[in-house]
Amino acid sequence: MIERLVKSLENQLDVKDFKLNSLLEVTSAINSNVGVHQLIKIYEFILKEQLGFQRFILFNEQEGWNCLVKIGFKGRIKEIDVERDLYRFREITVIESSHSKALAEFDVIVPVYHRGKALAFLLLADVIKDRQRITDSLTNVNFVQTLTNIIVVAVENQRMTRQSIVQERIKKELEVASEMQKLLFPSDLPSNRRMDISAKYTPRHEVGGDYYDFIPLGDEEYIICIADVSGKGIGAAMLMANFQATIRTLFNYQRFDMEFLLEELNKKVMRSAKGEKFITFFIAHYNANSRELTYVNAGHNHPFITNGRKVEMLSSGCIGLGMMDELPFIEVGKKHLKPNTTIVLYTDGVVELENQKEEFFGADRLVKLVHNYYPLKMEDMNNLIFSKLDEWKGGLNLVDDTAIFSCRFF
Repeated sequence: MIERLVKSLENQLDVKDFKLNSLLEVTSAINSNVGVHQLIKIYEFILKEQLGFQRFILFNEQEGWNCLVKIGFKGRIKEIDVERDLYRFREITVIESSHSKALAEFDVIVPVYHRGKALAFLLLADVIKDRQRITDSLTNVNFVQTLTNIIVVAVENQRMTRQSIVQERIKKELEVASEMQKLLFPSDLPSNRRMDISAKYTPRHEVGGDYYDFIPLGDEEYIICIADVSGKGIGAAMLMANFQATIRTLFNYQRFDMEFLLEELNKKVMRSAKGEKFITFFIAHYNANSRELTYVNAGHNHPFITNGRKVEMLSSGCIGLGMMDELPFIEVGKKHLKPNTTIVLYTDGVVELENQKEEFFGADRLVKLVHNYYPLKMEDMNNLIFSKLDEWKGGLNLVDDTAIFSCRFF
């Protein structure tokens, strides 16, 4: 009797030592920051070689349920639906019977929860080989649950760390793109006896795909332009940065040819975007001596010119840039600007802004605003327009980048 008791105590001590050593091995690996693959190998060794489980599956939640470990199971993993078959179990449960043929091959379900969230489900087979040793078997399963919890939380922490690193890298890239994008826009727009020019821009996200520019060509001639790239984010911002740089390198101060410029820009967008994005673009060349405005509208929202009463839309042009390898046509528009004429350029974030009733702000409402407050300076006009846009959308978010570029030529 005493010998059996001593033997039992020795076995218990051996089991405790094994469990303690196993936990120390796992925590040491975690503290050493070994990868997920190595952690799983340690976990599989403990379950299979040291505890003797020859068949087990571990499902892990990582943006969806995935099979993290599969040992000794010949069936199809897809036959087990975690949310349908396992989600209801919150405690270690012996499988007496199951409608699922795959699930019936296992003895025990071991759920792993962390802070109330289901992180994993372990299925174990051959747990209860000897009904007289069921207590010992389930004691081992409790240890396995603890071990699985530690492993799965470590895997989750590594995933979150990787995700955090990726997010931090994206954040840095966005910061760089945002700073780069600020350089795209002219920092000093003129307001003098000849002209009053102002712009206002709000990107939907940290970086956007809208662009406007004012480029003097000597003392008497000027370029004004506005553009919007399809798609958003870093890719769109980079494409627009490339586009802006190309515009400035293509200007020839002795000879300015609008058709040549558009054709070259189209080729550049096609090479850069490979047909995956396109750019709508409006560009105008203004001669202050002759008061002639020459322009091309490449699929952009129609800018308009007005003297406070009459409105003319600037629609002559071509299709958007990057839509086709070659532009099928380019129609160059020309206008003679009378004194005190205003040109308003804008992107679709202005006119396509919706209110709570899903109504667009619309170009007509924009024109009416400009007419009602025509005497205002351009900066004040733009601020007024943006305040009206805020009123229009109410509590809704911006649906797109939003830019207004207003020019008055005296």
